[in-house]
Formats: sequence, structure tokens, C-alpha cells
Amino acid sequence: MGNEGTPKTLIMFIDTHTHLYDEQLNDDDIQRAIDADVSKMYMPNCDSSTIEGMLRIANKWSNNCFPMMGLHPCYVKDNYLAELGIVEQYLSKHKFYAVGEIGLDYYWDMTHVRQQAVAFETQIDWALQYDLPIVIHSRESTHDCIDIVRKKQNGHLKGIFHCFSGSVEQAKQVVDLGLYLGIGGVVTYKKTNLPDIIREVGLQHIVLETDAPYLAPVPHRGKRNESSYIPIIAAKVAESLGINIEEVAQTTTRNAEAIFSN
Repeated sequence: MGNEGTPKTLIMFIDTHTHLYDEQLNDDDIQRAIDADVSKMYMPNCDSSTIEGMLRIANKWSNNCFPMMGLHPCYVKDNYLAELGIVEQYLSKHKFYAVGEIGLDYYWDMTHVRQQAVAFETQIDWALQYDLPIVIHSRESTHDCIDIVRKKQNGHLKGIFHCFSGSVEQAKQVVDLGLYLGIGGVVTYKKTNLPDIIREVGLQHIVLETDAPYLAPVPHRGKRNESSYIPIIAAKVAESLGINIEEVAQTTTRNAEAIFSN
């Protein structure tokens, strides 16, 4: 009898947030991710200029890459009502897996903060209407994003605080509202509270993401990020919790599938 060795453990990861249509990325990046056991990748939209590229990838890689629809807060400008009209039109006619990425951004520009809030609330209403999860961008605005979600939560709203960067207390509030924390490459950085947050809220409340091509994990920090780096993020989460990477893969994949189950 031949010695076939120990069977390989089947691991599957999901990247819940990756801008695969970005000009820095291409089909090779998608294939590398699949080869690294990242079998599903969810793409957030930015504005009308990113829809065509996103849908092209979703059509070409229909078993692996899945589109969201939304107006990113950094793209909320004077023409935001027209942009929202395009979002609404696409949501009514095409299959999407979430409304995102949506939210508030107080880091880059405060010029359109009021309009950002209107766009955020409007898109949450559409998510509820179409029974879709939301994927929230909350840079320097976690408190206000939580307040808006709390106001809108009617027992049916689900989703992710993408690239969570708040406090332990805010993380608990997000979890109490029934949403998940998106954990990416920042968890590998020296100056981050994310390991503490993960230990506090538990693996059952987080999902993995890259935000590719941004925020690459150590040892690639400062370089172009890609979805194949999800196992690096998962390994750091496993280390933070004192568990094996297989458990991180299994639980975060189950969490992501529960969110995007529609």
C-alpha cells in the first residue's frame, strides 16, 4: 500500500472588498488570488466611471468576482443626485450582491459632508428595499456612520464596516447593530488596535478584505495590494486569537456567505 500522506485541508477564503477594476490590477491578480484559495472576491463600486470595468470583470469571472453598486462618499460631488440616479437605475435592473461602498469620509474633503450623509441614507434605504447588505466606508467618521446605521436599523439591515478603524467601544456598537467588521492589511501594522478589537468582539463578527490595490499587509506595505494576500491577513488574525488559520478561513468565509447570501 502506498503512503499517500495526510490529505490537504480544504481552505477557502473570501475577499469581501477588492477594487479589481482598478488600473493597477489585472486578470493575473485574480488568478493568483484563486490559486491562493481566495475563491470569491466582492467588488465595491465608486461612481458611474467604475461600473463598466467592474461589470466586465464580473461577467468574465462570474464564478469568482461579484459586483456591488453604490456611490462612494469620496465621489460625492455637486453632481451627486445625478450619480445617485445612476445607482438607482442599475439596482433596479441588474443583479448586485451589496450596496457599496457607501458612507462618510471626513479625511480628504469636508466640502460635501451634508451631501455625503444624504447619499448614505438614501442608499441604505435602497439596500433595505432590495434586501441587500451594505458595505460602509467610515474614514474619520465612524461615530456618525454608526449613528446613521442605528437610525436605519429595522431588524433587516446587514453589512460590513469596511476597513474598520474605530475604537473597541465602537466595534461593540457595530456588532450590537448586527453588522460585521471588515479586517484588512492594517491588522498587520505595528501601530494598530485591530488585534485587541478582534479579541474583544470575536471571530464570529469579522470578515476579511484587502481593499486592493490599497493598504497592502506587511511585508508588502507601501506596495500594490492584491486579493492573493488575504491568507497573510488571515494568519495575523489567527495569531491574534491564538488559533489556526483553518479556523479563521472557515469562520470568516461563513460570515461573508451569510452577509452576501441574497
